[in-house]
Amino acid sequence: MGEEKKLQIIHSEDEEVQESEHNNGICSSICAPVNWFKMLAKELHWNFVFSVVIVYGVSQGLGGAFSRISTEYYMKDVQKVQPSESQVYSGITSIPWMVKPLWGLLTDAVPILGYHRRPYFLFAGSLGVVSMLFLSLHKNLHIVLALLSLTAGSAAVAIADVTIDACVAQNSGSHPSLAADMQSLCSLSSSIGALVGFSLSGILVHLLGPMGVYGLLSIPAGLVILVGVLLKESPTHNFAYQQVNQNLTDAAKAMWNTLKCPEVWRPCLYMYLSFAVSVDIQEGMFYWATDAKGGPHFSKEYIGYISAVASIGSLLGAILYQYGLKDHSFRDLLFWAQLLFGLSGMLDLVLVLRLNLKIGIPDYFFMVMDASVTQLVGRLKWMPLLVLSSKLCPPGIEGTFFALLMSIDNTGLLTSTWFGGLLLHVFKITRTKFHNLWLAILIRNILRITPLFILFLIPRSDPNSSILPDEMSDSKETTGTSASQNDNIELVALVHNMDTR
Repeated sequence: MGEEKKLQIIHSEDEEVQESEHNNGICSSICAPVNWFKMLAKELHWNFVFSVVIVYGVSQGLGGAFSRISTEYYMKDVQKVQPSESQVYSGITSIPWMVKPLWGLLTDAVPILGYHRRPYFLFAGSLGVVSMLFLSLHKNLHIVLALLSLTAGSAAVAIADVTIDACVAQNSGSHPSLAADMQSLCSLSSSIGALVGFSLSGILVHLLGPMGVYGLLSIPAGLVILVGVLLKESPTHNFAYQQVNQNLTDAAKAMWNTLKCPEVWRPCLYMYLSFAVSVDIQEGMFYWATDAKGGPHFSKEYIGYISAVASIGSLLGAILYQYGLKDHSFRDLLFWAQLLFGLSGMLDLVLVLRLNLKIGIPDYFFMVMDASVTQLVGRLKWMPLLVLSSKLCPPGIEGTFFALLMSIDNTGLLTSTWFGGLLLHVFKITRTKFHNLWLAILIRNILRITPLFILFLIPRSDPNSSILPDEMSDSKETTGTSASQNDNIELVALVHNMDTR
């Protein structure tokens, strides 16, 4: 009997230990993101993390979702333009993202009242508030003025983006082990903001109309002003403004010398081509989904809900990269991401040919699945490119060069958008005719696979290792002392280091 009691006690103790371990596992799973967030706030300072959340989460994520849905309906219902025209106009409003190096040069080389970052946040927020209020308060606005206002709003977001990117790139240099974590923070903030934004966007467009939503977009812009007020930045004292031209020349020279390095121009070429050949025909799909006689005729609320659920795919992609893929080599990860990106486009073909109805899958469910898979795969492609770009930035001009790399990506996206508009025009896809939409989708899907043939341009290196040549990385020693004393960016020493190569 004694032995049986001992066995029962041991068995009960084992069950208690297993239950305790199970509860601890649940608690640790819940607390892990919170602890990760606290770690970043401790290592990088809370106002940096706050700035990332506001710019990426609120301005780009939430505001971007509102802007996308409202602009699609503004062009279709208010301006009444054709799908190919709307595609071209969306490319025009993205032009400020192509000149990101200009904003980067200004933030790095031209301090205002001694500050390199804060005034640019203040200017970006103010420009966003004015442009969005102008759009919301003027009815029957001419298309030219509407495009100017939308472009100004896009410029406001781009300036805030390049300024926070400069902060991220600078911290990636001082905290290289946290480079991937910072990009994950940016992507998670953007994805969560987009999830909330898309969830509300359709309802708000239905209740307030596109112009009313533009008025609400002045709030995220106002929060960017708050970032400029709260951001912790040490001022540059006794800055010689007569040296601005020399600083800009030095920065341009440093960027050119960096771009001539094979370790840099080869990934840049891949990034441009991979985006350029992935033809964007989003406006054609949007018009088909809302107007086509044989289409699903989704309402504004459904379009918002579909985009909201799709943004969960983007969020899952960011989480999957952070916890399972961030240590894989760039080339291997991009191979599978690009392959899946091409294959995911076949879902659009199934939807347009109405094959989903023949196998009993409703339009709403299938389009949610389509958008979610596309967003997830797109995020898995984007994340390693962001980390790779942050590691290609030479010390001293992090903001400028990261902006240059992002402008290369955005130029590729602009090429994709305008080529997509041309494709819609060539196949005569209009507000009422969608007979050839399936052919445009098929051509797009084939083009999405072509970047696999130029993957040799991407390094196989470990994401945690340095990519730049040693002589470029050594310039940290030259600029590091002065950078630690203030936030001024010393460009001359970097240029001299590169000239000696």
